[in-house]
Amino acid sequence: MIPIPSAIDGQSFLLQELEQVMKPLGYVINGGWEYDHGYFDYKIDDRDGYLFLRIPVNAVQGSLDERGAAVRIGTPFMLRQVFQADVDDHAEGGPFQSLFNQFSEPERRDAEIDPAFLDIGASLVKELEDVLLH
Repeated sequence: MIPIPSAIDGQSFLLQELEQVMKPLGYVINGGWEYDHGYFDYKIDDRDGYLFLRIPVNAVQGSLDERGAAVRIGTPFMLRQVFQADVDDHAEGGPFQSLFNQFSEPERRDAEIDPAFLDIGASLVKELEDVLLH
């Protein structure tokens, strides 16, 4: 994980307005949302795992599943996750459960990031600053 200092860190927005701005730029809502926090992800690379620019948000008014929820943006960071290519050693259940649980656990949740991608992450954060703060 590599934090990227940004002027958007600490800024608050209505979640719905943030979604309306970020989704057209290519950000998706990460599946690991909770009622009080979540992430917007921008996939930078998908060779040998996934490399994301991740924008964390924390609820400051209401919960994330409520209309009118407000969030505060945390420090953006880059994250690479590498998934195992073969069968998941920890998979449980039979054919029915496999319909719902098809994804293996990451082999490395915080894998090394090629320095060549750091400029891309910084430029994506700059783009967000330009869109959200001006």
